[in-house]
Amino acid sequence: MSRILFGFLYAPALCLLWLTKHAVDSVQLSAPEVVTAAYGGSVTVPCQYDHQYRENTKYWCKGKIYSLCRIVVKTPKNRPSNRSFIADDKEAGIFTVTMTSLRESDDDMYWCVIARSGTNIYTGVRLRVSRTSILQLVITTTTTTPTSSSLMAQEEIIWWTVLRWILFILMLCCLVLTHIVVWRIKTARKIWPHQQFKRQSSNIYD
Repeated sequence: MSRILFGFLYAPALCLLWLTKHAVDSVQLSAPEVVTAAYGGSVTVPCQYDHQYRENTKYWCKGKIYSLCRIVVKTPKNRPSNRSFIADDKEAGIFTVTMTSLRESDDDMYWCVIARSGTNIYTGVRLRVSRTSILQLVITTTTTTPTSSSLMAQEEIIWWTVLRWILFILMLCCLVLTHIVVWRIKTARKIWPHQQFKRQSSNIYD
C-alpha cells in the first residue's frame, strides 16, 4: 500500500521534470520539422543552437530512430561526407547541413545533434525528396531563416512557461487529493476496529 501511495505522490513530479527537460532541450536546439527538396537537387538545413554550445561537436545523423541513427557528417573542420557538407557559424549560433545530388534513398528522417557529456541534445528533421522539379522552389520556403528560428524559439519559451505553470498546479492538486485519500484511509482504519469492538460488545450483552 505504501509503495502505491509513494507512486501517486512522485509520479506527477517526475512527469513535470521530464517535460521541463524536453522543453529546455527544444529551446537550446531548433530546426525545421519538414524539408522538401527535388530529386537531383540540393537542400540546406539550418540547426540553431544556444551559444553555450558553440565549442561542442555538432553532427547530422540519419535514421528513423535517433538512438540507432548513422552519422552522415560532423564538425569540426567541415568534414565532407560524399554529397553532404556541414558548416558551423559559432557567432550566429547556427550550423548548417547541405546535401547535394539528392536521391530517393535520401528521403528519410535526420537529426541535428549537439554532442555533450551525458545526454546529447537533438531535434528531428524529416527530409522529403520528390522527383517533381517544381518542388525545388519549395526548398527556400521550408528552410527557416535564423530570424524565424529565433521567433519560434521565443514562442516555444512562452508556451512552455505557461504549460509548466499549468502542470505545476495540476501536480499540487494531485498531491492534495492523494493526501486526502491517505488521510481518509487511515481514519477509516482507526474507526473500523472501534466499531467492530462495539458490535461484539453489544452482541455479548444481547
